[in-house]
Amino acid sequence: MKIVRFFADGSVRYGMVEEDMIVDMGDDNSLEGDEERVKYPLSEVILLAPSTPSKVVAVGLNYLDHAEEVGMKMPESPMLFIKPSTSIIGPGEEIVLPGSSTRVDYEGELAAVIGREAKKVSVEDAKDYIFGYTCLNDVTARDLQITDIQFTRAKSFDTFCPIGPWVETELDTSGLAIETTVKGKTVQSSNTEMMNWDVFELVSFISNVMTLLPGDVIATGTPPGIGPITSGDVVEVTVEGIGTLKNRAVSDKELD
Repeated sequence: MKIVRFFADGSVRYGMVEEDMIVDMGDDNSLEGDEERVKYPLSEVILLAPSTPSKVVAVGLNYLDHAEEVGMKMPESPMLFIKPSTSIIGPGEEIVLPGSSTRVDYEGELAAVIGREAKKVSVEDAKDYIFGYTCLNDVTARDLQITDIQFTRAKSFDTFCPIGPWVETELDTSGLAIETTVKGKTVQSSNTEMMNWDVFELVSFISNVMTLLPGDVIATGTPPGIGPITSGDVVEVTVEGIGTLKNRAVSDKELD
């Protein structure tokens, strides 16, 4: 089931995607009630980020082929960093390239959305705490990441975390194709089977560090092929079984 968060009729609503239509679920992400549901054409609403998390917990160097690409050894345990909620944008919104960075990169990823409070969860039980999955672009100011050593500034600019287009609640995340294109050219192409730690292992590890709240997002790492984007570039992140997240980059100078 694909769950969307969208704007229609002057309010933010939740819905379930059925082919090219959205079945309205109101404003509480619920399917309860027997009344006739309003339906909206998917093409006539504004899709929003499907989750409003308290935090995005991201994982670095989780793809074996990406570690080889950057010439680094796989860490002994998941390498975590945080992207703030203010970095989140939805499908179709613009990625704003800050003037303080000379190189901003795309990083296409599979993301997990937490469904209920998770604290010290076992790997075996982790599935019960996941609401579903979505696409994510871990936009990164690569030059600042290198000079700062710490990841915070490079990962935290407003608009640096596009997610969407919806949350798929029924998905087997093993062996999923993941692809990123820029201006229609494929720049990342891999498979989740290349992940060193799978989604359930990540949920368990992270929940033993910090409490995960409903709506929180885990970005599970990016495959090889990372590279820069410039103003006007359209970035599309596609995860098999979910769909495609599409955003255009624009210079902050163009918004002045």
